Amino acid sequence: MDKKLTNTQKAFKVLLMAVAYLAMFVMGAASGAIHPACYAYIGALLPFISAFIYLRTATLIRGFGVATALNGFIFVLFLIAGEADMPFIIGMIGLTAIAELIRFLCKYDSRKGIRWSFVPFAFSFFTYTLHWWTDTEGSLAAAVEEMPAGYDQLMIPVIDNIPMLVVVLLLTIPVALLAMRIAERVCR
Repeated sequence: MDKKLTNTQKAFKVLLMAVAYLAMFVMGAASGAIHPACYAYIGALLPFISAFIYLRTATLIRGFGVATALNGFIFVLFLIAGEADMPFIIGMIGLTAIAELIRFLCKYDSRKGIRWSFVPFAFSFFTYTLHWWTDTEGSLAAAVEEMPAGYDQLMIPVIDNIPMLVVVLLLTIPVALLAMRIAERVCR
């Protein structure tokens, strides 16, 4: 499919995939305008989009770097924008490293390597929402400043519902695997 692409063409296509991944992050963040629960839990559904981006990027980068290129792009932009707190930084670096390690151990160009490395990568959006649980007071204060009146009061039951967060995080694993299987079938 992409065997004849030059390195410049591949780099441009990887950049396009990174921009699409950024758009997915923005869409996930914007879902909070509907309700705080959307923002907190949308990460479990985003793999249905990011699987296609990850798979396409894996066809362009046959070795190390799929998770690094995509999460690295988000990481740098969020650092520049002042959106990267310490839990985000640690989470993004950790999930990216785990995804790259799994892909290495399962062989970079194998279907198994792509599938299983996508699982930790699929949790990446949760690193952005993590501040609700690591800095609840600051998150509520920011909501008072940035969101419509009463939004902070809608956030409190979502933040306090730890069992639901655990369920959503656990649900992300089968969703990620299913999303990658769908992406593989669609992108044959």
